[in-house]
Amino acid sequence: MKADKVKINRLLKTAAGQMEGIMKMVEEDRYCMDISNQILAVQSILRKANNEILKSHMEMCVKQAFMEGNEEEKIDEIISLLNKVSK
Repeated sequence: MKADKVKINRLLKTAAGQMEGIMKMVEEDRYCMDISNQILAVQSILRKANNEILKSHMEMCVKQAFMEGNEEEKIDEIISLLNKVSK
């Protein structure tokens, strides 16, 4: 992985901390909308981390595959991922 590991780890640790907070909110029977808003915040952080990883993948791995004439595999990977996202 060529993405900024420090940035990715910071985002993932933030998401993990928020998840722990959400579990505590559930245990404490907190207001449903507050819990839902926190879940949306975690999803946003995870999306941001994933976007950073995918950006790096495109800039490094995909670019290299095209330079080596090996692009079909990388294109198939991206299409497969897009199919997962669109479900």
